[in-house]
Amino acid sequence: MVAAGTQEDPLDFSALRLARAYRDGELTPSVHIERVLERAHERGGKLGAFSCFADDLSRRQAERAEEMLRAGNDLKAPLLAGIPVPIKDLVEVEGLPFEAGSPALAGNVSTHTDGVAQDIMDAGTLTIGKTTTSEFGMSVFSESPLGAARSPWDTRRTAGGSSGGAGAAVASGIAPLAHGNDAGGSVRVPAACNGVLGMVTSRGTVSSGPHGLDGPGLARHGMLARTVADVALGIDLIARTRPGDAYAGARALDTRGCGALSAVEHTLVALEAREVPPLRIGLITEPMVANVELAASSFEALERARALLDALGHTVVEIPAPMTPEDWQTFMPVWTVGAASLPLPFGPAGSADARVGEKAAGVGALTRWLRGIGAGVSGVEYAAALARIQELTRRMAEAWQDFEAILTPMLSEPPVLANRIPPDPHEDFDFQSRFTPFTSVWNMNGFAAMSVPIHRTVVEGVTLPVGVHLGGTRPGAEGVLLSIAAQLEALDPWPTLITP
Repeated sequence: MVAAGTQEDPLDFSALRLARAYRDGELTPSVHIERVLERAHERGGKLGAFSCFADDLSRRQAERAEEMLRAGNDLKAPLLAGIPVPIKDLVEVEGLPFEAGSPALAGNVSTHTDGVAQDIMDAGTLTIGKTTTSEFGMSVFSESPLGAARSPWDTRRTAGGSSGGAGAAVASGIAPLAHGNDAGGSVRVPAACNGVLGMVTSRGTVSSGPHGLDGPGLARHGMLARTVADVALGIDLIARTRPGDAYAGARALDTRGCGALSAVEHTLVALEAREVPPLRIGLITEPMVANVELAASSFEALERARALLDALGHTVVEIPAPMTPEDWQTFMPVWTVGAASLPLPFGPAGSADARVGEKAAGVGALTRWLRGIGAGVSGVEYAAALARIQELTRRMAEAWQDFEAILTPMLSEPPVLANRIPPDPHEDFDFQSRFTPFTSVWNMNGFAAMSVPIHRTVVEGVTLPVGVHLGGTRPGAEGVLLSIAAQLEALDPWPTLITP
């Protein structure tokens, strides 16, 4: 691992810096995309960052971006025109493979484009390809039967999941910004494993339509980037509602800590101003997902963030966890029914035919195990789980109403060696829960959350990233979290590029 000593090469620019380079005439998208694709194939190949490449599409997009820049007189063109933004392979793009990390979908090609992907591409971005995910996004490690993503900090270690390919692509300088989605930590975990920023939006901020469904609201879209301003640009790009959204009313944003700003489209302005009033931030160290002993580096990162927040004038108050790992078990029926509901062509989940068909097709052991459990959950049990999640959300909101954000450790330990992931699905799931003892709480409550790469540690002579977790305390907290992260970034910058 070698940290880049300069960012003079346009390949290493942030999205914002690259946008300025286009407008200043330093380079053009059609020239830039050729070097981006070369790096994507070379570094992305080493890291397993992409499930497929989209060279021809990206070249056409680069030509269109140039047209946008010319027709828009540069300053009026979409800000992200010509910026590489790969899309995770849990979202469909017409004409590109959609395999979701599963042999059950091997060779499948999308016949439509999902709304969030269309919004990203309509802004003139360059797709590059689809990024690697765990099978159907069911794991916080991108170790699918179709391939695995690795961290550029140490290629023996997992890139996290399920947006592992996105995290690896951003950290290694293939793209400054990447799409991800998150139902239990799938944006934030790979952000931490790759030493970048990752934000999952509040429930209702980004529409799942017109083709997707909201379901119980655990899964939401987000963005990964190396700078806070780029994350804000990415969230601005995808934040929207569509007719029929189940959670459209939740999009009113919490603006405490953002001055007079009142909508997510203005978060970048808030970051540039960085005029954040003193905030009250709760600090929780008790694991809420699984009983696990946290590594020393997790506490070191937390103390580093706390000291910085104190220096910035914020008040950090240690508070008890509002839920326990036993409470968290409410999550399981909803998660496993989601797995059982996957539209696989092998008969009803849990049936003998399904078990035989899934195994013959090469569907992973974890997916098959989760589907089998979900098939046994009754309608009454599922309804009770949803009700219990709402009760826990109310408990959290009431406990946190005097705080603007919650600070916790991000992971229980640094990114793990891939060979430590147990092959047994039950042991695998328990291992995942212990590795991520906080993240899925924010999928349950529906509030925005992000991983901030504030710290580093050395393990067996190798430097590894260590993040902290910033969680919202109410719907629409994106602006508050981004503003806090921007302050941390300005006071204590992190490495912005890692060469594998």
